[in-house]
Amino acid sequence: MEEINVHQWISGDRLIQRFEEWAPKKLAYEHDKIGLLVGTLHKKIKKVMVTLDVLENVADEAAEKNVDLIIAHHPLIFHPLKNVRSDEGQGKIVTKCIKNDIAVYAAHTNLDLADGGVNDMLADQLGLTHTDILQPSFHEALFKLSVYVPVSHAERLREVLGDAGGGTIGKYSHCSFSVQGEGAFRPEKGANPYLGGVGALEKVTEQKIEVLVPEHLLHALIQKMIKAHPYEEVAYDVIPMQNQGKTYGLGRIGQLTEPILFRDYCQRVKEKFGLEGLRAVGSPDAKIKTVAISGGDGNSLIPYAKYQGADVLITGDIYYHTAHDALLCGLNVIDAGHHIESVMKQGVKAYLSDVIAQEHKDTEVIVSESVTNPFHFVV
Repeated sequence: MEEINVHQWISGDRLIQRFEEWAPKKLAYEHDKIGLLVGTLHKKIKKVMVTLDVLENVADEAAEKNVDLIIAHHPLIFHPLKNVRSDEGQGKIVTKCIKNDIAVYAAHTNLDLADGGVNDMLADQLGLTHTDILQPSFHEALFKLSVYVPVSHAERLREVLGDAGGGTIGKYSHCSFSVQGEGAFRPEKGANPYLGGVGALEKVTEQKIEVLVPEHLLHALIQKMIKAHPYEEVAYDVIPMQNQGKTYGLGRIGQLTEPILFRDYCQRVKEKFGLEGLRAVGSPDAKIKTVAISGGDGNSLIPYAKYQGADVLITGDIYYHTAHDALLCGLNVIDAGHHIESVMKQGVKAYLSDVIAQEHKDTEVIVSESVTNPFHFVV
């Protein structure tokens, strides 16, 4: 007797749609090569693998483990390819992914800037408190959504809007305003009204519910609102607001619970990130209390770190002459290596696992075990 497959797999399109509710593409820096880079998302995803980089060993691991989708932080294709050869260069990786029907999706600077993204993960790993954005980039647009609903369904719809992210203001969620009134409508031929009959004018007590919605949640929230609404035709308004929405930006700055010498803090950073070694700029006897951090190239962040009063900037890359600039302005620097961004693997896995559970699907999320750090220390 043939075994019946009772598993329900999430589609690639839906999984990435939910992922981009967290790290929308609009957060990415200009010219960043994010999004789908190889393959297709128009398929069911039984297994997704999260990785920092997509190297040949990662592609081999994905093929061996029957992975359908790789979600990476660093783009596999950043500069245009002159050719795609199966025997050398990036072409080998692309070819392996295509042969094994493995899609490759990258979330780079959009995941860096996202609330709870890579920079927040790094700050959390170090135990920083009272964190804020190091280099603000922009404020997200805000909209006011107003919808009319019969009183009988008002409370449920208000809950749906709040659960979908509508009405979040600062540290408060599910914020809304309601006013009650009378709605009137006449169903025409072909209509299937929730209330009343075709050709008859119907009057009903309704509530107008208003919530603020950030731009990146607007489309998904409207879809959820329509699905939860009892009416065949939902009456609602979307109004752009002048209020500034959430601020997004690169890097984070926060506080240690107590001051520590720079030499000792370097050791702490090594332990927290599991590093063989790191490069340090500044006096070993300096006192460290305020810490700025950015996982990638932090050379442009020295002025921001200094202006905001950081005692040290932790970054994934620092240039020789930029290190001189840091010395001149009295800012200590720790170059911990780009690979510290591998903290994103567990963070993205946790987010995707939660999404899949919400969608009531059985798709498996795994973290790549392949080593992609190109550097090692020779002592």
